[in-house]
Amino acid sequence: MKWTLSQLQKYRNKDFQIDEIIRVDEIKEIDQTIREVSPMHITGRGDIDSTKVTFHFKIEGHLVLPCSRTLVDVKLPINVETTETFLLQGSEYVTEEEVYQVKGDIVDLMPVIREILLLEVPLQVFCEDVNHEDAAPQSGKDWEVIHEEGQSKKIDPRLAGLAKFFDEKNSSSES
Repeated sequence: MKWTLSQLQKYRNKDFQIDEIIRVDEIKEIDQTIREVSPMHITGRGDIDSTKVTFHFKIEGHLVLPCSRTLVDVKLPINVETTETFLLQGSEYVTEEEVYQVKGDIVDLMPVIREILLLEVPLQVFCEDVNHEDAAPQSGKDWEVIHEEGQSKKIDPRLAGLAKFFDEKNSSSES
């Protein structure tokens, strides 16, 4: 994913398509929690003019990370669309988005792709398959994992009598 400026200038004001499969295994050395990196499919296009090169691309693949509860492998799908701008030598460009200055005469997308993938790693990942042999137990002696969906409708048994009190008070005042 490297191009010299002269290679890119051949596509100035023309269609520059990107469709490559790359390996980014070196991010495992940067982030020790990443256990496996699939080949990443990069698709998109580049817009080249005299002052800048703008890449609009999509990264697809997956990372394997440890479950935060059990350390079981969890496959995290990656599907990121981004726009990255590289400024050519001596060019000034004012924008609110982040831009990269080209050093030398080579535009290299690999450091940008590595950075994007590292930013996609969440702080916590949980195994969805609770029936997996290595998955965390969902209950034990005097405890169980509670999910928010089921909890919103339950009434605490200690407060059930209080709910009846208000129902009785409303029915007596309406009479």
